[in-house]
Amino acid sequence: MASYHLSAQPVKRSEGRSVVAMAAYRAGERLKDERHTTVADYSKRRGVVHAEIVAPEGCASWLLDRETLWNRVEAMEVRRDAQLAREINMALPHELSDEERLALVRAFVREQFVGLGMVADIAIHAPVVEKGDDPRNHHAHVLLTLRQAGAGGLRRVKTREWNSDAMLIAWRSAWAAHQNRALESGGHRDRVDHRSFTARRQDAASQGNAREAVLLSRVPEIHVGPKARKAWKERPPKSVARKAGPPRKREPKFPVERREVRYPEFDRGSRAQWTMQRLARNARTYAVVAAKAEKQMARLRQRQVYYAKAVQTPKAEAAQQRAASRAHAQKRLAEIAYWLSELDLLFFALLRLRESQLVRRTVWANRLGSRTRGITRSRVWMPE
Repeated sequence: MASYHLSAQPVKRSEGRSVVAMAAYRAGERLKDERHTTVADYSKRRGVVHAEIVAPEGCASWLLDRETLWNRVEAMEVRRDAQLAREINMALPHELSDEERLALVRAFVREQFVGLGMVADIAIHAPVVEKGDDPRNHHAHVLLTLRQAGAGGLRRVKTREWNSDAMLIAWRSAWAAHQNRALESGGHRDRVDHRSFTARRQDAASQGNAREAVLLSRVPEIHVGPKARKAWKERPPKSVARKAGPPRKREPKFPVERREVRYPEFDRGSRAQWTMQRLARNARTYAVVAAKAEKQMARLRQRQVYYAKAVQTPKAEAAQQRAASRAHAQKRLAEIAYWLSELDLLFFALLRLRESQLVRRTVWANRLGSRTRGITRSRVWMPE
């Protein structure tokens, strides 16, 4: 099943990041970082399927050299809190071949980024199964310049319009459209949607698609990045009350104190634990709805037996009334058959989704190891 993901974040020097090292890591290359006088060597990194730089036509030739490009970007930024670049992360359809995924990324990047004047450093990664990666986890990293490129290089002034929320929304919508066209061209039935579950559920309900609305009645998972996973493994987070904010001015007889935040009262554990709780909640939701659908099917089958008998043995009435009764029973049987079919499809779809949520929960439990044993033992209720 194809999945959608596109996120954008700035590369900030204030976070101690080097765009040269980032480019080396994503491209699987060895690059010299002139600003930090270090060498970022990731030439032995596995999983890098393809890496290239795409720039507008007629731009300076040095923009196509990865080491020169990002060292120039670092040199142009003098502030300690400068934003060096923008990174776009995209999930790629695992249903497509490597060549199809490369063509998809190239077309999207050229249209949405390079067409505006950005230089794009593309790196496509494939899962390394030997390291425990999900075999469907094909994705792309795109590093973008914050200045327009031209024959003289990069402009001195950044293009602030690229930072707008409207621009990000447009990119997300365009990425969904590009993926769906690629999936359709490849003969695949799956489609992706960049909208939230809530927006999609409301749209399905407004169009009368009750089955789709029910299937979308789940809460999304919490993103757990590499930093959060590493923090959990090294030192599990513990909620304690902490002082926060500036000192409060009180009456002279009372000492000056800072506001206390009681984290144990509202914390939900680590991001991974929160995700596992959401997955369990989704599984329970689907189990409850599946049980309701099963009860509805049982009632409809009872009605089906009743109307089937009415068709075969009509009441002792006049010929015209018997014909009307038989026609009514046949109409009701057709309606019942339709709704039984719909409920049957819904029931098995709910069971599949419930199973997928439980599998995802087990995967997270295995990733986090023995510290989640108490969580994994908790039973997810399935109605009788």
